[in-house]
Amino acid sequence: MGGSCRRISQFVLKVHSRCDLSCDHCYIYQHADQTWRGRPARMPPATVRRAARRIAEHAREHGVPVVHVVLHGGEPLLLGAAGLREVLAELRTAITPWARLDLRLQTNGVLLDEELCRLFVEYDVRVGVSFDGDRAANDRHRVFSHGGSSHDQVRRALALLRRPEHRASYAGILCTVDVRNDPDRVYEALLAERPPRVDLLLPHATWDHPPLRPGSDPTPYARWLGRIHRRWVDDGRPVSIRMFEALRPGGGGTEAFGLAPADVLVIETDGAWEQVDSLKTAYHGAAGTGLDVFDHPVDEVVRHPGVAVRQDGVDGLCATCRACPVVDRCGGGLYAHRWRTGSGFDNPSVYCPDLLGLIDAVDAYPPPTPSVPRQRPATPSGPGEWSATAPVDELLDDLATGHGSTSTLALLTATQLSITRALLAVCRDRFGSTAAWDLLVHLDQAAPDAVRAVLAHPFVRPALVHRLDPAALPGLGAALDPLPALAVAAALRAGVPATVRVPLRAGAITVPTFGELVLPGPGESAEVTVGSGEFRARVGSVERMVSLDPLAPPSTGWLPTRDVPVPGGRVLLEDGDPYRDCYGQPVEPRLDASAARALGRTLADAWRVVRRDVPAHAAALDGGLRAVVPLAADPARPLRSATARHAFGAVAVTPHPDPETMAVLLVHEWQHAKLGAVLDLYDLVEPGQGTPIRVPWRPDPRPPEGVLQGVYAHLAVTQVWRSRADTDDPDASAQAAHFRAWTRDGVEALLASRSLTAAGERFVGQLRHALEETRVGSG
Repeated sequence: MGGSCRRISQFVLKVHSRCDLSCDHCYIYQHADQTWRGRPARMPPATVRRAARRIAEHAREHGVPVVHVVLHGGEPLLLGAAGLREVLAELRTAITPWARLDLRLQTNGVLLDEELCRLFVEYDVRVGVSFDGDRAANDRHRVFSHGGSSHDQVRRALALLRRPEHRASYAGILCTVDVRNDPDRVYEALLAERPPRVDLLLPHATWDHPPLRPGSDPTPYARWLGRIHRRWVDDGRPVSIRMFEALRPGGGGTEAFGLAPADVLVIETDGAWEQVDSLKTAYHGAAGTGLDVFDHPVDEVVRHPGVAVRQDGVDGLCATCRACPVVDRCGGGLYAHRWRTGSGFDNPSVYCPDLLGLIDAVDAYPPPTPSVPRQRPATPSGPGEWSATAPVDELLDDLATGHGSTSTLALLTATQLSITRALLAVCRDRFGSTAAWDLLVHLDQAAPDAVRAVLAHPFVRPALVHRLDPAALPGLGAALDPLPALAVAAALRAGVPATVRVPLRAGAITVPTFGELVLPGPGESAEVTVGSGEFRARVGSVERMVSLDPLAPPSTGWLPTRDVPVPGGRVLLEDGDPYRDCYGQPVEPRLDASAARALGRTLADAWRVVRRDVPAHAAALDGGLRAVVPLAADPARPLRSATARHAFGAVAVTPHPDPETMAVLLVHEWQHAKLGAVLDLYDLVEPGQGTPIRVPWRPDPRPPEGVLQGVYAHLAVTQVWRSRADTDDPDASAQAAHFRAWTRDGVEALLASRSLTAAGERFVGQLRHALEETRVGSG
């Protein structure tokens, strides 16, 4: 099975396909897809067994640390306590030898009783309950087939889950929005049940069947949800409401918001593999794959086009969404809500105006601050909405090993690219569309791989940040428009003829990922014409032609980028891009050929050393490190290295001839780069918590985030020296003990500071566990 296949960590088991309520907004029974009619009412034991084996097989082969399984329906409680016990026991037996199993169940609550609650506590199952608020709101849709109310039965179920002996199983409440309900009464009714979390769900709709919009208000859902958001903020955010947390900058997203790849598969009662349930609202058979657990492993399902298209982040969205300045926050909305006959899912969400309005409301109340929201463990959202981001815990746990898997690195890389795209859109909105912007949009549609390769260059984001706020990166000089140079680079990669006027910086133009062209004479810009494998730049009457053919004679004034082969591929030696000067430390000017070759050899040897000492860290380098920037020599500090928050994919180091030393520098700095990317997504330190903490590796107290960065980097260095302690290196054991003590003291200081969010505490706790496994002299 393909090791490069994306791993899946969330699985929905439809253990019972019928329901004891008759909710008129249910996507399973009331919407376009009616495949439930031909399926067995309950999942047979043999199907449960096969499903559990398939999940375990995938976890084992891909090293999935945590598997999330949600029991679903229909109504899963119709299976009864004995039937549910059989399912839970089968899942535990099959999966726990290979991964930690996180069990969830989503129910309407009608049948919940004490016996079931005891069962869920015994098997550590967290239970989400569907409940729409006060009696009038709940009974607008959630009723029995005879029209009777379910309100009292659901409240009784919630009271059972609140009992101290059952509280550990209380995951939260799913509430489907109806704008005809009173938002204040709904909010108060939800809070009265004291849930750990509330998930507010937009009712399923498509462009073919738009949502209810009573009256003349074009954005009633934004207005309704905005009212609850204001109440929630005024009350001090007394409960986690995932929609509001996800939509704030850096909120991390959910299945319905954000750009994280889809990470969930459904197994129907007959063993059929399906995509997310919400697709059933689009058309009959929309969620189907034609595959089943008996004949098809998870890896084969992941390659299904309907699943694969949802792994591409912003690249999988329509052109309208890709150009939107808030695409990184709404993520195009729920996939099912984009459906329109004729254009499929290649549309914005049918709720697009409401999502834009709600993001404005979230940003405006309270006034925006630089902080990002606290992250909390994910819970099931309810029918059709099991989150693709319960993996917040999984991602953090994976990185807390000290290195992180290749799939986690791929996710971090994809989200960093999404941030760059969002900054591009902000530049367009602030400075207006230009010929360069139009060319980039055209190339993004005609040659997306070429655009992606350019935008992934580590110093594109610093260029965009500097353009938007020159004070953010002082020392870079005038804030020039970077879009023309990006368009030229993309056109060259795509082989598409184009003519663009590119601003000059110090008499030169830089073509990201290709090199720098020095042009004679005065001028503010050059007219650049791209041809096949070449480009021409004209300033006044002077023209220079550059051939990218490596066999062609050197072009006058052209200083190409240089990359070096390393065991994981190739890494760029970036000593020409002006935006590499973003580290707060002087960088070397362009190296001469001899110095560049020497540094290249050291980097390649250092990469091999990392692969020898800590192969998992070598895989993490392979997964994301794309460029190394030489720092200027400083006799007072001959050994220096750095990362920059806006330059993911690059590290800066002083050239050093010893590959053993260089290997430690690369591992150390790549830790900072990874954690910086995580902090772009999740808040691990409580907003406003800046009380300095004393640490052994610095004489001055450090802010909590700085301590977190130090701890994460020193854990990796400890792991390097611990590995070397098993060799003949006489100094390795002492170095390992030294860095282990630093890491341990930093971890304890962080945990004692009470400055971390719940996610941050979990992450640091897992770091402590990884450190305990890195015992010096343990053999």
